[in-house]
Amino acid sequence: MLAWGLLFFLWPVTTATQGCPIPCTCQILETMGLRVNCKGQGLTALPVLPAHTRQLLLANNSLRSVPPGAFDHLPQLWSLDVTQNPWHCDCSLTYLRLWLQDHTPEALLQVYCASPDFVTTRPLGQLTGYELGNCGWQLPPSWAYPGVWWDIALVAIAVLGLALLAGLLSTCTEPLN
Repeated sequence: MLAWGLLFFLWPVTTATQGCPIPCTCQILETMGLRVNCKGQGLTALPVLPAHTRQLLLANNSLRSVPPGAFDHLPQLWSLDVTQNPWHCDCSLTYLRLWLQDHTPEALLQVYCASPDFVTTRPLGQLTGYELGNCGWQLPPSWAYPGVWWDIALVAIAVLGLALLAGLLSTCTEPLN
């Protein structure tokens, strides 16, 4: 009976840590969820993370960017340590910056840029959107959107129709009674 009781209590522990990414270690937290520790593992990309990750330690790796939406599938994530990585501070870090700003704004001053040269050693939180790059998010010029040529054609036809109508009315010699 004692063995069944022990198995009953250990089963959630083993299933919760089952999706732990290699080479990270996972620990069940008292507050539910997992602490995923990937510190100093030489990671160059984010590993696949368990959905119930609550604390994520990615410090001291070789991460340079974070793909957009990387943490969207982690609704319980509330603690993220991404310090001591060689971050390339351009538009590829916009998602990370916004995530940190929403969840732990104080961390923005602890994440330092390693490149490009003009932002090296500056905290991510001090960079302007211009310094991160425009990332192609600017609106296209107003003349470039696809429907503009149809609009121009319709205006030209309307002007031509009005000109023909005005010409026809000016040639009419009989008074309208």
